[in-house]
Amino acid sequence: MKGNVYFRRYWQLYALLVLPLAYFIVFKYGPMWGVQIAFKDFNFFQGITGSEWIGFDAFREVFRMDDFYRTLRNTIVLNLLDLLVSFPAPLILAILLYEMKVVWFKKLSQTILYVPHFISWVIIGGIVYQVFGTQSGMINNVLTSLGFQAIPFLTDKNDWVLTYLLTGVWQSAGWGTILYLAALTGINRELFEAAEVDGAGRMKRIWYITIPGMKTTIATLLIINLGNMITIGFDRPYVIGNVAVRDYSDVLSTFVYRIGMESGQYTLATVVGLFQAVVGLIFVLGANYASKKLTDESIM
Repeated sequence: MKGNVYFRRYWQLYALLVLPLAYFIVFKYGPMWGVQIAFKDFNFFQGITGSEWIGFDAFREVFRMDDFYRTLRNTIVLNLLDLLVSFPAPLILAILLYEMKVVWFKKLSQTILYVPHFISWVIIGGIVYQVFGTQSGMINNVLTSLGFQAIPFLTDKNDWVLTYLLTGVWQSAGWGTILYLAALTGINRELFEAAEVDGAGRMKRIWYITIPGMKTTIATLLIINLGNMITIGFDRPYVIGNVAVRDYSDVLSTFVYRIGMESGQYTLATVVGLFQAVVGLIFVLGANYASKKLTDESIM
């Protein structure tokens, strides 16, 4: 009874949920109907319902493919390195911005840091080749004009991985600071004032007040990142990667594109996608459990 009264009084709040719910139903839950393709010998002309059931035969075929394990290794390694390099970057930037006292410089820095997030990876890929290209890149042109040897940023595996990671930090770190800055605004300023009166320096205030005040946000973002450990965006490795470093740039998303869109093996592509989803769910649940044990808080 109380629920009906609350609904009638605040029906506008429930109305606001209509579009988000419709989005998830249509674009998230609706496509789950196609998961059964992984268990069928999918024929484009017969459709999903008309295709023949083959059980787990496609799974066995995928798990026998060397390319699958190679792309799986690359996905995990690149995501792990990305987590180690990219995850702390927005946290450090947020703390630096929060500690700034000059308002105009702080706003200017935030704007400059946010802009790369709105640039398409296709454009970023063009910028990367213009800046880091071995033959015509701006950096190597300067190095060779000074008598130094060109650095193969995009053709050597180690240099490519470093370029891949730093490009990711440049594109995403500024946007990630928004969440941390929001968490920082929720910390009671009296704590900083009391610590300063007690003689605590800036680094001690950051270590004992700022970072503990953001632990819930840090744990939440860590869970999200761990949940994506087995999945990886298509744009970044596809645009920055090339034939010379394919053994290291080829990941599960590009593998799915290659066998699904280019080769027309939709069943195998669906198997890989389903594998990513299941393993990603396991990572999320595991990370959430660990977060609950470490911080006594859970987001799920």
